[in-house]
Amino acid sequence: MAQRNLKILRLSERDLDFLVETAHPEVTDQLRLKQIIREDGDFRNAFIGDEKVFRRLMHEEEIFLRISPTLFFEILLRKVATDLKETSYTVEKTGAEKIPIFDTKDVVGFLTKEPLLRYLADMLSSFTRIESYAISFRVREGIWEKIRFNDLDIFSLITVSEVVGDEYRLGFYKRIADICLFILGIFPEYAAREFRYPFSGQVRPQIRGKVRMNPEDYEKEGRKFYRLAAEHQSAREQDLSEVFWALHQTFQKAKKPLNFIADHYLQYKKHKLFG
Repeated sequence: MAQRNLKILRLSERDLDFLVETAHPEVTDQLRLKQIIREDGDFRNAFIGDEKVFRRLMHEEEIFLRISPTLFFEILLRKVATDLKETSYTVEKTGAEKIPIFDTKDVVGFLTKEPLLRYLADMLSSFTRIESYAISFRVREGIWEKIRFNDLDIFSLITVSEVVGDEYRLGFYKRIADICLFILGIFPEYAAREFRYPFSGQVRPQIRGKVRMNPEDYEKEGRKFYRLAAEHQSAREQDLSEVFWALHQTFQKAKKPLNFIADHYLQYKKHKLFG
């Protein structure tokens, strides 16, 4: 769970080829154009936000063979910001009910903050591949215990975060919070279905020995672990504290672009993209 510098999401050569051949295939000096994209942030973002790039993205089969997952989600997030400017409300789902919330100006404002948009793009890309781990820790003198977990298993991650040394905790805090945001943003139906029957809306009976979370729990834990991440010394060293504080304070707002992506761009693709 290595940390990355998110001041800028670097484009691979493959990413640059995709952008140039899609947005401006007529350009003769493509090497010079790619250099400008690398060096000029505003120019770069304009290319990524080009409507032709989005349209090709939506119709390209096996898109991750052409571009990085991070660029894929950055394109979608910039498209969200463009599309939300044309509407006055977002939709929140409560059971079978859909409630319009007139907050698009706030959500667009959130996405105009480059560090937050880049963080969300990087975070979403991290869920396209789930990793498994095993760590050993000392229970007492001469006694060691091994924990196996994957990085989508929120309960195991919480357990591990409590036993590892403080210098390793930021990665776990970040991942736990990211899972909560990811579930409520891309798969909110999962959080609701695990807690209530989908048609009646009745709360499911508690199964002994099985821990479950309702949507409110996901938000509570997400906000909590973004706060713990923001307070960690390593977050300050990596210049991520402000991003984590913003996600802690505006968790509901951060969820909205992901809901929009899931509902409008990835309706039939999200299970394939995220396994």
